[in-house]
Amino acid sequence: MPREISAGMILFRRTPEPSYLLLHYESGHWDFPKGHIESGEHPGETAKRELHEETGISEIHLLDGYKQTLRYFFRQKGIGIFKVVIFFLAETAQSEVTLSAEHVGFDWLPYDAALARLTFKNSRDLLVKANEHLHAPPSH
Repeated sequence: MPREISAGMILFRRTPEPSYLLLHYESGHWDFPKGHIESGEHPGETAKRELHEETGISEIHLLDGYKQTLRYFFRQKGIGIFKVVIFFLAETAQSEVTLSAEHVGFDWLPYDAALARLTFKNSRDLLVKANEHLHAPPSH
């Protein structure tokens, strides 16, 4: 079975509560920015590159201690594909978004609205973990 490995970014701004960036994909679903890991690329580099390519945002601060991996199957042209996506959590002060051609819209949403807008349960689970990470007391 073919495998695809991608990396993505859960991006937020403090406004003052976290506001999360969701992208509206051409196929109709709402999700986080992500894309294929290129040969020799570290997943964190991929997540930053894809974020910049898909949104124009490059000024980010990666948060330590958050790295989540999704694993799922999907079908493309009748072929089953096993997909792995590694997600990172980052903060930005940038609010301007310049969408790539693969997206038809975007939204900065507070947690509850973002949770309601996300299309897939596994993405909602990622957002729950990201929000918990943001609100966790600092560890010493």
